[in-house]
Amino acid sequence: MSEETPESLIPYDEIVQEALRDVVGRVLHEVEQAGGLPGGHHFYITFKTRMPGVSIPKHLVERFPDEMTIVIQHRFWDLKVEDQGFTVGLSFGGVPSTLVVPFAAVTDFVDPAVDFSLKFQADGAVEGHEEHDEPENDSPVAEPAEDGSNVVNVDFTRKK
Repeated sequence: MSEETPESLIPYDEIVQEALRDVVGRVLHEVEQAGGLPGGHHFYITFKTRMPGVSIPKHLVERFPDEMTIVIQHRFWDLKVEDQGFTVGLSFGGVPSTLVVPFAAVTDFVDPAVDFSLKFQADGAVEGHEEHDEPENDSPVAEPAEDGSNVVNVDFTRKK
């Protein structure tokens, strides 16, 4: 009798990833509907810059060729959330920019105000995260808690 777990014919990992990305969409939609962030909530959103559907200014793609983290906190505008992703206006070095980010490109979502974090694997992304610069859109930056409370880490790998 084999000790190996058989390969699932149901894509559980994809289903869970999609459900958790829906959490990000719902949270951003509530912020959009309210016209701003409640209390001290703010978000760090990391995404793959070259994923299909991502639209960011060329100078940002050149600076962040793989992955980029943005902060949704004090200075953002025109947040629009749709089923497949979101659009937001942010300023980088004083230059206003519009970013379009599909939820499939998101690799991290953090709300440091309440020690909440979700991690994802973007389709076609390699395991682990490439080191990158701190978020550079023009807003104060608070560090996420290091204690790991309320962290959900979803890191499924598919058996070949």
